[in-house]
Amino acid sequence: MTDELQIIEQTKNWIKAIVIGCNFCPFANREFTNDTIRYHVEFSAKRTDARETLLKELKQLDKDKTIATTLLIFPNAFAAFDTYLQFVAFAENLLQQKGYEGIYQLASFHPLYQFEGSAPDDAANYTNRSIYPMLHLLREDQVRKAIQYYGNADEIPERNVQFAREKGEAYMKMLRDSCL
Repeated sequence: MTDELQIIEQTKNWIKAIVIGCNFCPFANREFTNDTIRYHVEFSAKRTDARETLLKELKQLDKDKTIATTLLIFPNAFAAFDTYLQFVAFAENLLQQKGYEGIYQLASFHPLYQFEGSAPDDAANYTNRSIYPMLHLLREDQVRKAIQYYGNADEIPERNVQFAREKGEAYMKMLRDSCL
């Protein structure tokens, strides 16, 4: 089993190489450079433990305003993409039930991420393919500020898809796999 520090280092490599390096998120570099990203590794494969970890991290964000965003990393859970998507839907429901809608939002990343209607080997899937299943907790107010600053944020996903497809599936897989 890989230890926590190694998983966090690999995740940071993925952020540097893919998220920042491919400019998939123009807001990420600032938080990465300022060290305001919290990384939490949940080793359990149990959905109940993932739920509890999510709730604890939301409370941590409530308490500590210096944390801009949190990555919940699940190295031993949600290997199947469909199972992961079920957990994402559950997590989004949980945010709503606990009164966090409009305060935090989720972004999802998975090693087998596949956009609905896309082929498994579509390079565009690598815009959300990570090295481990992850949930990204973002502060809504910071997202709004970043979008105001950046402008035309609606163009980001389309630009990312175009970039990934121009690079090709083999290149994107090699780049992601190099983070391990």
